[in-house]
Amino acid sequence: MTLVVIGPVTHDLVVIGDEKSNKVGGATYFQSFVFEEFYSDYMAIVNCFDERLIDDFPDVGKVRVIKKEDTHFFVNRYPFDDNRDVREQLSNFADMPILKSDLEDILPDVIDGFVLNPLNRYDFPAETVEFLKSFDVPIFLSVQGFLRIPDVKVNDNYTLKLCNFDRLDDILRGVSAIFLDEGEANIIGVDYDVDEIVITNGSLGSRIICDGEIKIDAVECDKVVDTTGCGDTYMAAYISQRLLLKSAENAGNFASQIASEKIRNYGPYNKNK
Repeated sequence: MTLVVIGPVTHDLVVIGDEKSNKVGGATYFQSFVFEEFYSDYMAIVNCFDERLIDDFPDVGKVRVIKKEDTHFFVNRYPFDDNRDVREQLSNFADMPILKSDLEDILPDVIDGFVLNPLNRYDFPAETVEFLKSFDVPIFLSVQGFLRIPDVKVNDNYTLKLCNFDRLDDILRGVSAIFLDEGEANIIGVDYDVDEIVITNGSLGSRIICDGEIKIDAVECDKVVDTTGCGDTYMAAYISQRLLLKSAENAGNFASQIASEKIRNYGPYNKNK
């Protein structure tokens, strides 16, 4: 059986102080490194035009590409050296939806669950989500992308604005778990027909709504180097433990530890670092 992780791979420009670096990004990319270590029976499905981006994945053999006419581009700027919880983002808001027809011929025969990582609300049409629900396996979904809309145009990109989405109720109905941060929870609330709601809050920790509320402390990190992809890392670590039948509290504490280890180094999670 296989966990199927779906979402765009991106070309990122990361700006920290005066330093700029071009990197591969996207939630599916960051999560693949965590699953490679803790739940290795996974498949990553990405949509992009530039197929060279998959060369940076931990196991290219586990990646399937849905070829599109564009690639997501993000600028992640951290304006404060002493507070990496603050991030300014721009994006090209690529319109390249993942369709049912894109997935039908590449999904494995037996599936443990799906992880859905939209980066904007074009990525997963409601019809695609309904198709994946028909497999009757757990679906873990990152909410953030559905809330993003373009705001102010800056050259060829746009700043990001978050607002509610009128189809969100239908999309989330029956999903096993959703992941969002406190700012997003303030926009959409937490009253959804899902088993678990996982809400992160950077260095302040996280909370899990699951038969009550569980508070998860952040694991202290004495050297914050790179927080890009930290939430994606937390999400993948949490999912890996839930699929191994660990409790929500144990999964949250494990995810907090792995996220803390990730931000000590540049790039995705790497146990050797």
